[in-house]
Amino acid sequence: MKDKFLTYIQNLQNQITSKLEDVDGVAKFREDIWERPEGGGGTTRVIENGPEGSGVFEKGGVNISAVHGKLPEAMQKMFGVGEADFFACGLSLVIHPKSPMVPTVHANWRYFEMYPYENSSPSGRLGRAWFGGGQDLTPYYLFEEDAHHFHQTCKMACDKHNPEFYPKYKKQCDDYFWNAHRNEARGIGGLFFDYCKDTSDSELAKQTDKKMSMEDWFNFVTEVGNSFLDAYVPIVERRKDLPFTDAQKKWQEIRRGRYVEFNLVHDKGTLFGLKTNGRIESILMSLPPKVQWVYDYHPEVGSEEEKLIEVLEKPIDWV
Repeated sequence: MKDKFLTYIQNLQNQITSKLEDVDGVAKFREDIWERPEGGGGTTRVIENGPEGSGVFEKGGVNISAVHGKLPEAMQKMFGVGEADFFACGLSLVIHPKSPMVPTVHANWRYFEMYPYENSSPSGRLGRAWFGGGQDLTPYYLFEEDAHHFHQTCKMACDKHNPEFYPKYKKQCDDYFWNAHRNEARGIGGLFFDYCKDTSDSELAKQTDKKMSMEDWFNFVTEVGNSFLDAYVPIVERRKDLPFTDAQKKWQEIRRGRYVEFNLVHDKGTLFGLKTNGRIESILMSLPPKVQWVYDYHPEVGSEEEKLIEVLEKPIDWV
């Protein structure tokens, strides 16, 4: 399974970077191939402003990694296990457009295996395995048409596998991407799922007809991954040429500050990378290039900016 999923994300990285280069029309992805001293490595691809600030994407990255080794103590405590080896691979992307009319997007699809030690020695025996991932949208100005489109695309991917998946993983996304210290969502959500493991032999699954093998989960996660470009690119195409003011650009940079706060305070993927000696440039690739923190800033009453905040404080159902 790990080889199968690694091949999938390698191909998906090529598809996504190629399409985003076409959409940008100017800038190209720069590639860094890196190795992790403890085991494994990855391929980081970053796109930045074209010549003289031209192009659609101010900064973005589409990264894949496959790392392995001994599970650090901090992660042992997080998972509630003793000594173990691990393997983790995934694709993670964040795209920050130049225009405040175009939303930032994040997506991640990953696979994890754990091999518990026996008598304080590596066993090589597979203990746990699971999938995780999702995709979510962070607009700076709320276009309801875009929100409907993004969520409808997510729902279509989910419904092909289980009609209960979209409402469940939509709620998990709203709960996860929540800046608790600000009491607001990072964006308008999408999907978030984790610890998707084999339930084909569980008694509850047999009784409720909700059996999911690892092959079933692979098919579901890849369905979501394959839907990403359909979910995001039409939105970019609709909004990338809209005019915007300096004041609107400032608002985008203030909201980007909230994005940074979430990634550094709450995001599990960022924390996992930092605690497993991950490649710092790849981990912090998700941070936007220009951000503002304005003291006690509040948008004007009745403004489009306030309209966005109201939705972020009380997530709604878009489908």
